[in-house]
Amino acid sequence: MKKLLLLIAFTSIISCKPKVKKAVDYAIVSGKIENTDAKKITFYSQFDRSKSIEINITEDGSFKDTLRMPAKFYTLRENNNFIELYTPKGADLKIEYNSKKKDSTIQFLGSESIINRYLLDKSKNIDSISIDQDKLYIKDEEDFKASILKIKTSKENLLAKTKGISKEFKKNELKNINYNYLYYLNRYPSYYAHYSKNKDFKASENLLDELKNLDLDNVNDFIFSTSYRALVRSKYKELVASEFNTKTNKDSIPFDILYLKTLAKIKNTKIKNKLLFDDAKYGITYTNHLEEYFSLFSANSTNEENNKTIIASYNKLKVLAKGKPSPKFIDYENNTGGTTSLDDLKGKYLYLDIWATWCAPCIAEIPSLKKLEKEYHDKNIEFISISIDKVKDHEKWKKMIIDKELKGIQLFADNNWESQFIEEYLIKGIPRFILIDPNGNIVNANAPRPSSKKLVTTLKSLNL
Repeated sequence: MKKLLLLIAFTSIISCKPKVKKAVDYAIVSGKIENTDAKKITFYSQFDRSKSIEINITEDGSFKDTLRMPAKFYTLRENNNFIELYTPKGADLKIEYNSKKKDSTIQFLGSESIINRYLLDKSKNIDSISIDQDKLYIKDEEDFKASILKIKTSKENLLAKTKGISKEFKKNELKNINYNYLYYLNRYPSYYAHYSKNKDFKASENLLDELKNLDLDNVNDFIFSTSYRALVRSKYKELVASEFNTKTNKDSIPFDILYLKTLAKIKNTKIKNKLLFDDAKYGITYTNHLEEYFSLFSANSTNEENNKTIIASYNKLKVLAKGKPSPKFIDYENNTGGTTSLDDLKGKYLYLDIWATWCAPCIAEIPSLKKLEKEYHDKNIEFISISIDKVKDHEKWKKMIIDKELKGIQLFADNNWESQFIEEYLIKGIPRFILIDPNGNIVNANAPRPSSKKLVTTLKSLNL
């Protein structure tokens, strides 16, 4: 009998233990959007904007799914509506609004609803007092600093008066607000020089004193704050630029290689992986030192998913080496009438300019390109400009050719960014320039820009 009582008591003790709640590795998002013709909405990770998930919208505007990306902040996109969301793992958030009047109808329900309302109010608040970038950065230092301090103070006041936000979030958000202020401050010298067209501008000696002791190794802030991530990236770029511009390194180590070598020394794995991948996503498509660049990335990145992406890019880029046959475009619309294919142009060197009417850096290269076309008019080279504008901007393309008096061969790609020729060259940004020999083989898949002295050297070496 005693044994039976002891067994019952023991069983009772075991059964009375509190159940440990298992941590979930996802957030639940649901909601309803009225008056939308969208079939899907997209959630983009703000930590890595290349990662996203599409969620179907039912006929009555409802949607529901889970977010499993390693992020706390997301951007929801539905047609032209964008909403910043805080949705950490374990959250269950419901979003409702009218697509035609989002800002006045949006409601957040469930967990994290107060924080998401705060983020929306912060966005509205900033819009009401912010200044266009070209007007903000043309101010003198005193007025500029007063303007960004006003925005910073307004955010802090809104956060302070919003009830129901956890102490932990408030602590992180206060730092995020300050990082955003420092981010704008850090850009002032270069942005003022740009907008004022005064390339020799030097900021006062103490303008950036608040950035002197910036910790570049705070992983919590790196995950939480977009502004902190941007600051860390900028500071490493500045560090490398300073080293690159010394006589010792200027001609011996390419900037992109030196940058990867610098990132490789970062102690925190998460920060290092993120910065390496952010650079490599696009940098590997531009580098003139593919093998060394890829080897450096591979030796230092430990994120398997990132590595797979870069390996795929590397394998595509290997076939774009000097001497390899160029990918071809077929029957691109020619501004003068009819169509043109790459094979139609064999027999001459080809300098290809991949551009679009909306691309400011592309348009900035036009004067230099026109000068080159005039100088090499009777030489064994053709200058071909390929627009990757969307079909809706076709007439804008035609008009710009006239307005800018564009010369050379003007072509219109068949499917903008998704044109096969553009994808085969792995073009991720424009302007992009390509040099092809008379036999249709690649001379340089990342040729220098028309404004670069390196292009003059390259063209002279061809004995045109």
